[in-house]
Amino acid sequence: MKIEKLKSLLLMVLSIALIASLMLVAIACDDDETAEPDLPGKGVTVEPAKATWDTGWFQIEIYIKALEALGYNVEDPVMLENQAFYQAVKQGDVDFWANVWVMLHQPYLKDIEEETTIAGYVAKGGALQGYLIDKKTADEYGITNLDDFKNPDIAALFDTDGNGKANMVACPPGWGCELMIDFHLDAYELTDVIEPIKAEYSVSMADAIARYQQGESIFFYTWTPNWTVGKLIPGEDVVWIEVPFPALPEEQQEFLDMVSVPGVEGCVNDPCMMGLVADDLAVIANNNFLADNPAAGALFDAMEIPLADIFVQNAKMFDGEDSPEDIVRHAEDWVEDNQALFDSWIEAAKAAAE
Repeated sequence: MKIEKLKSLLLMVLSIALIASLMLVAIACDDDETAEPDLPGKGVTVEPAKATWDTGWFQIEIYIKALEALGYNVEDPVMLENQAFYQAVKQGDVDFWANVWVMLHQPYLKDIEEETTIAGYVAKGGALQGYLIDKKTADEYGITNLDDFKNPDIAALFDTDGNGKANMVACPPGWGCELMIDFHLDAYELTDVIEPIKAEYSVSMADAIARYQQGESIFFYTWTPNWTVGKLIPGEDVVWIEVPFPALPEEQQEFLDMVSVPGVEGCVNDPCMMGLVADDLAVIANNNFLADNPAAGALFDAMEIPLADIFVQNAKMFDGEDSPEDIVRHAEDWVEDNQALFDSWIEAAKAAAE
């Protein structure tokens, strides 16, 4: 009797085990049918770069979030000066960046056009750039043009170091705008009366804002999107002044008729002879990377970030939210607030990979 009972018990255990095994197989099959297929970026590591100017860091973080949503493993972006970046992307040492100024960076772009592609636009036509002074001084002395600085009395108003030249907040070495400003000062014969400050831009502008708040005259170059025009509002605090005549380097001659820009808020004239083209902000990528990753290429083509949102984020940085963690959080918050738009980019990229 004991042996029979043991046989029955063993049979029962085996039956239960068999049923459990069959249930697990059924669940696994059901999961396979409903599971999302592999994302197009699975197993691929992306090497991005970012510019040295902090007003472009928010954008790259959004691009990173989008690539990660496609399954890519994205490394922390390496910070590079313009010349170093363009050589790196040409050689494939980095895959992309989202800090191209299409017209301003022509000297770099022409050298790498066979190995790289402008793969999409962060913002088209919204990148203004030019020269500004505080409105109080402009109104009091009738300053409307860079040519006015040839008057020693005008130059002296902006002389902060006592050498007789007007000090202008400019761009650090290696930036595309550094070359452009130097070109203008030569072309307009202003090197003897205007001295560009080529220190770290945010620090120089913070100093200029402090001097403005103390009632002093200020003179600076800026661009949009940038937090400067949120802190010093054109038409209220400062004005865009004009250049004497259109002048661009040889590689930008095709854009010469675009340096007069209509409808610029806070300019002394309309249209405004800004001397610099309203530029496109773009994404550039290595051709081999794009060929191997059609989903990434489609993503870059679909993405565009509203300039107004970039202005808002830049203002947060100036108010102290400027750590790497802050900027990543800004990007995460932006994605959450614009989830439908973000999801549309991801779907377009997935479709390209099918």
